[in-house]
Amino acid sequence: MSSLDSLYQQIILEQSKARTGADLADDQLQGLHLPDGVGQCHQLNPVCGDEITLRVETADGTVQGIHWAGDGCAISMASASIFAELAEGLGVAEVHGLIDNFREVMRSRGKLEADEEILGDAAALSGVSKFPARVKCAMLAWVAAEDALAQTR
Repeated sequence: MSSLDSLYQQIILEQSKARTGADLADDQLQGLHLPDGVGQCHQLNPVCGDEITLRVETADGTVQGIHWAGDGCAISMASASIFAELAEGLGVAEVHGLIDNFREVMRSRGKLEADEEILGDAAALSGVSKFPARVKCAMLAWVAAEDALAQTR
């Protein structure tokens, strides 16, 4: 294993434990009526059982908060944590750009190298693209965020 692969594995393991943004309580997940500028999405990966509910709070075209609750493999939980760190404070258009870039890397089957300047720690997940069965694990939070953002308009 190369030192870069080792570093990437370490980032994934650390992020899966850190779970940045994983602060939604069970009673908040029912989201009866969300205020303007707030969207929420639940996603499930039935293949491996990963599950996430992600809430995005926006104001003035900026992502003000990312909150989520989830359970799943280290890849899906690390990806959610990394997404929460990257997206908070960015403009909504920038977040859509991040999601598009990450999706392109994940769909490349290992042919595209992730740009750390754009994706930050999410570049550590680029190796997942070589394993199609695990791509959905990495994409789960990003897809939930995309849907939640669409609800904030």
